[in-house]
Amino acid sequence: MNNLLKVEELAMFLISIYLFTFLDYAWWIYLAFILTPDIGMIGYAVSTKLGATTYNLFHHKGIAILVGFVGFWWMIPELQLAGIILFGHASMDRIFGYGLKFGDNFKHTHLGNL
Repeated sequence: MNNLLKVEELAMFLISIYLFTFLDYAWWIYLAFILTPDIGMIGYAVSTKLGATTYNLFHHKGIAILVGFVGFWWMIPELQLAGIILFGHASMDRIFGYGLKFGDNFKHTHLGNL
């Protein structure tokens, strides 16, 4: 993946950390939950198509922004946290080249093949 894209994703990851500082949670909560979106990989236990669908559900930045927006709009701290974690995790994954998945193979992503 292009280094410029990695820097962009790093900036978005840092934005998620910055936004987290506005929430009323201890700092370790971010660390404790940053890997939880990988629960979406459980779909791969059934099939690659279901795995790609569940993985993408937990790694789509649009969904993360929507969850966070709803949380901030209605002042629901749990949704605020979930949106920030989903967004930060997706950015972190993309720094390492893991993109949204296609249904044919785990290694086939929108960023190319792993």
